[in-house]
Amino acid sequence: MNIGVIMGGISSEREISLKTGKEIAMNLNSKKYKVSEIIINNTEELIEKVKNIDFAFIALHGKFGEDGTIQSVLKTLNIPYTGCDSLSSAICMDKDMTKKILKYADIRTGKWISLNSLDELNYDEINKLAYPVVIKPNSGGSSVATNLISKEKDIKAAVEEAFKYDTEVMIEEYIKGDEITCCILKGKMLPVLAIKPKSNFFDYTSKYEDGGAEEIIVNLTEKLHKEVEEMAIACWKELKCSVYARVDMIVKEGIPYILEINTLPGMTKNSLFPKSASGVNMDFKMLLENIIQYSIEERRNKI
Repeated sequence: MNIGVIMGGISSEREISLKTGKEIAMNLNSKKYKVSEIIINNTEELIEKVKNIDFAFIALHGKFGEDGTIQSVLKTLNIPYTGCDSLSSAICMDKDMTKKILKYADIRTGKWISLNSLDELNYDEINKLAYPVVIKPNSGGSSVATNLISKEKDIKAAVEEAFKYDTEVMIEEYIKGDEITCCILKGKMLPVLAIKPKSNFFDYTSKYEDGGAEEIIVNLTEKLHKEVEEMAIACWKELKCSVYARVDMIVKEGIPYILEINTLPGMTKNSLFPKSASGVNMDFKMLLENIIQYSIEERRNKI
C-alpha cells in the first residue's frame, strides 16, 4: 500500500506540521508500506500530489488540515485517510462551536466571549469574566497568538494580534489549575498525562521546545479519574470523533473543565499522544500502525 504522509500546508502551524509529518514518515513500517512525503505549499496542488496514493496519513495542522477541508477533498477522491471525518474536524476546529455543543450537552467548560470584529469588543462583558483572561484565535492551534492578559489596557492589542490569524477571536476565562490531557484511541482513553509548563500556561514554547514543559503519566484519585474519563468520552461522542483525538482539560480544586478537543494531535518527539500511548506499552511505530488500521476500518464502515 502506498501511504502519502501529507504535511506542510498553509496555516500558521506549517513548521510544526512538517516536523510531525517527517517523524511519522520515518517511523512507518517501510517493509509493509511504500511511504511518500507529500509537502503541501498551496491548496491547488493537493489533488495532483495525492492522485497516486492508496491512503493518506494527515499530518497537517490548522487551516485546511484540521478544519475538515482536506478530509472532504480526500473523501471526494475516494482516498481513505487518518483520523476524524470532515464534520467532526470542522466542529472541533471551531472553539466557539465546540464550547456551545459542550454547554448544550452539560459538559463543564469555562465561560467565554466570541468576537467577529474589533467593533464587538465590550469591556464590561470581559470584566465579568474576571482577570486574567485568555485571548486566542477561534480556529487556531499550537497556542499561536494566544495570550494571557491581566489588565484591561492590554486587551485591544491582544485581540488585534489574534485577528491577524483568524476572522473570529475568543476571550475566555482563565482557569488556574492543573492541566491534563486525555488521549483517546478508537473510543478508549489512554493514560492521562499531567502537563507542567515552565511558563504561565502551555504556550507555543512549552509545546515544542525541549524542556518547555514536563509531561508525565499521572494517577488521579479514583473519583477524579472516573469523572475525567466520563467527560473525555462524552466529548468524543458529542463531537462525533473517530479513530483518535485528544481532549485537554484543566483541573481546579478537584473539578475538571474542558479546554478543547484536538482531532489531529501532534506527532513530534515532544508530542503528548505518543507519551500517553507508551503508558500502555504502545510504542510510536505501533501507535501509527493502529491509527492506520483503525482509520481503514472507520472509512470502510462509512461507505
